[in-house]
Amino acid sequence: MSRQSMIIIGGGLGGLSTGCYAQMNGYRSQIFEMHEIPGGCCTAWDKGDFTFDCCVSWLLGNGPGNEMHQIWLELGALQGKQMRHFDVFNIVRGRDGRAVYFYSDPDRLQEHLLEISPADAKLIRDFCNGLRKFRKLLSVYPFLKPVGLMGTFERWRMLASFAPYFNLIRKSISTLMTDYSAKFREPLLREAFNFILYEKHPAFPVLPFYFQLAAHANRSAGVPEGGSLGLAESIERRYRGLGGEISYNAKVEEVLVEDDRAVGVRLSDGREFRADIVVSACDGRTTTMKLLGGRYLTDTHRELYTSTIDEPGNIFPGYFALFLGLDRPFPDGEPCTTHLLDEEVAAQLTGIRHPSINVQFRSSHYPELAPEGRTIVYATYFCDIGPWRELATGPEQATRMRKGEPRHTLSVRRGADYYAAKRRVKDVIVDFLDARYPGLKDAVTVRDISTPLTQVRYTGNYNGTVLGWQPFVEGGETMEKVIKKYGPRLPGLANFYLSGVWATTGGLIRAAAAGRQVMQFVCRDDGKEFTASIDDSAPAPTHLVIPVGRGSARRDRVAAAR
Repeated sequence: MSRQSMIIIGGGLGGLSTGCYAQMNGYRSQIFEMHEIPGGCCTAWDKGDFTFDCCVSWLLGNGPGNEMHQIWLELGALQGKQMRHFDVFNIVRGRDGRAVYFYSDPDRLQEHLLEISPADAKLIRDFCNGLRKFRKLLSVYPFLKPVGLMGTFERWRMLASFAPYFNLIRKSISTLMTDYSAKFREPLLREAFNFILYEKHPAFPVLPFYFQLAAHANRSAGVPEGGSLGLAESIERRYRGLGGEISYNAKVEEVLVEDDRAVGVRLSDGREFRADIVVSACDGRTTTMKLLGGRYLTDTHRELYTSTIDEPGNIFPGYFALFLGLDRPFPDGEPCTTHLLDEEVAAQLTGIRHPSINVQFRSSHYPELAPEGRTIVYATYFCDIGPWRELATGPEQATRMRKGEPRHTLSVRRGADYYAAKRRVKDVIVDFLDARYPGLKDAVTVRDISTPLTQVRYTGNYNGTVLGWQPFVEGGETMEKVIKKYGPRLPGLANFYLSGVWATTGGLIRAAAAGRQVMQFVCRDDGKEFTASIDDSAPAPTHLVIPVGRGSARRDRVAAAR
């Protein structure tokens, strides 16, 4: 009998995308999500009069000219919204107060970098020439179809489209940014280049830096009106409009298996639901080791989820995040700045990976999320979960009843030491910001704090990671190899598929693309032709470019004097 029904575990972007494409291809799908809202990591919440958005700082594919954009339009994510684009991707401020403005436009970037260090002219021109070429490469970069499903002609056509950029790809993927940046004579550039993508990624080659900057320069890595939760809710509307069903406060505890075939799920309240296909788009380790009890794993899969996952650098770390709601505007506040920290300051920030914090005056991205005349500040750093676990007591997740319904993401008591550490880190960051933006401390009316343990509570993601496997290291590369070999499946278990960030590497567009691609495998397995269509129920997105000033000379002098 042909397969017709599908259960999807997880209502993040991977699960929502899988559901949309399932509906487009004639499957009856139902999503089970343990939270009360869609989006998973792509989320926001209200605090007083402010909405604190903790995800999208740039959205790959939010502008045309690439396959990523088509996916978002198929999911109804962008229609009817304004896309905002800053002309600076990030600012990196050194400890001496000097700043590097990473314009994504290669001409402006080259001019600015040469002003900072004429002695590095050759290396600067080399980097900016690579960025110019990468802007053209993005138009042929494949996202719509997995390589494993491409026919011979399609593969040759893809390779032919890459041919003009072969040397650029080869050089940029084989050179670590840490090695590339070390060639600069100017110490500020030597350090700042490692923080273009907000935090330091020691295992990243030059290629992902080119990719993000090129997309930004092409007006395809801005932010969507309404923010992260607005993005998720738009895709949820698309899913429901296609006939899909989604159940919230519904935590899956087990994948039901009969005769080596996935046949449904059991929820935490004991209810069971059956379907012809089960797709897991939730945390990868939870899926393999808990929901499936460690069954149906190859030796490679088992090593990934029992050993490799705990080795340093194989999954993305979590974040410490501080939100501040300010009662007045701060016109000197830059949309996005990575501040390099003295070791003395960094040592006071629990779990910090690298001596830096990224600070966004977030209401520049999303003015609709703050009352008029007020400001939202979003300060983050890459953070290990271990030090926070040592301070915390009690369970990391707990299910409680509220108004007769089970809730799985409610707050849990973590003990006095944990809360004291959160306050200490908050105070250090606020004092740091107040020294650079006088009056900021007194303007704070609302604050909220998130640690990697908060991420575990809301999403169940292993160790509080936001993006799962890191690319360019053993974990991510091994995962990609098993996907190429087996597809998004586990050998020996029929009717079961993996989707979302744990079936790929990268950010939100990868999660969305994973939903499209897993359904291409499902259709292939069922002998059906995959189909997808752009949502035409709302007008096309509009685009706004926002210039970012070079900062006030007074502020730079004050910071340098400090």
